Amino acid sequence: MITVHAAPIPLTRELVGRLSATRVADVRARVAGILLKRLYQEGTDVKQGQPLFQIDPAPLKAALDAATAALAQAQATATNAHVAAQRTRDLVPGGLVSRSDLDNAQATERSSAAAVQQAQANVEAARINLGYARVTAPIAGRAGQQAVTEGALVGQGTATLLTTVEQLDPIYANFDQPAVEVERLRRSQSSGDITLVQPNKAVVQLTLPDGTPYGRSGLLDFSDVSVDPTTGAVALRALVPNPDEQLLPGMYVNVRLTLGTLNHAYLVPTAALQRDADGPYVLAVGSDDKVLQKRVVSDTSRSQNWIVTGGLNDGDRIIVTGIPSARPGATVVAVPYSTQNETAANSDEPAPAHP
Repeated sequence: MITVHAAPIPLTRELVGRLSATRVADVRARVAGILLKRLYQEGTDVKQGQPLFQIDPAPLKAALDAATAALAQAQATATNAHVAAQRTRDLVPGGLVSRSDLDNAQATERSSAAAVQQAQANVEAARINLGYARVTAPIAGRAGQQAVTEGALVGQGTATLLTTVEQLDPIYANFDQPAVEVERLRRSQSSGDITLVQPNKAVVQLTLPDGTPYGRSGLLDFSDVSVDPTTGAVALRALVPNPDEQLLPGMYVNVRLTLGTLNHAYLVPTAALQRDADGPYVLAVGSDDKVLQKRVVSDTSRSQNWIVTGGLNDGDRIIVTGIPSARPGATVVAVPYSTQNETAANSDEPAPAHP
């Protein structure tokens, strides 16, 4: 027999989730050319801006040189046009040139100045393209397998995928919660039975596929605002620290989500809670030492206990062992429950907690 007392109990849910990288970046060739070499080791961590691939820079260097020469030519033309226009402006007061000649000279001056700006833009574009010949990591993370081998023509018409970089620390755990349960939790919160934590404070604990608990807890950082019509569930996401990169994208994990606190609940040993066609119940010992059957509300278990949220009163004495011999209305001798009692109940000797 145990005496139960109401107490706040953390509200947890066991769900199945799948891990994904927090940031994923495709590394692509942004200019056309022959891939010369790979500059990183596949499957290793890289820093943002670290060179990953080298595309043949020779054609791009030649294009930059041509653009630079065109800029020099445009600048020379602009200088000559400015000198001619200035000479025409100096002759206008003496009536030595017509107004039409002045307009033409100034128009040529303006056109040549615009040509210089365009040539400067062409030089900058050629310089940028030359920089793209050295492909760098857009984010810090783990660089994957090389998608294109050396010697291949890349970037011809489309931005060729070279590899992918994934950020693994922290990592996302994605899982779903039935919308019906979400609504039930909100109703319980409104009635005061449950105190829910804020979405960015809900604690998430992971269990690895081999059953090993993951040593670091995460926080729920996203809850979708709509219900998936195909599953009837709400998408949730947790942010979990992964400094050792033990967790990998694509892994399935068990997720224990602590949603809040049950403000008034009882922990009842698994052996004490029985079920029949009408639902769960326990056998209690009344003040006159007679057995009472009490219908309870319980749909969540934790370790070796059931969490009972209704049907019990504070101080109720619940029979744990000797239940087959206990009948409602019978008088019993209530003995405090212990592991020795449980051992006796599982043996051929009669348990001390029943008649």
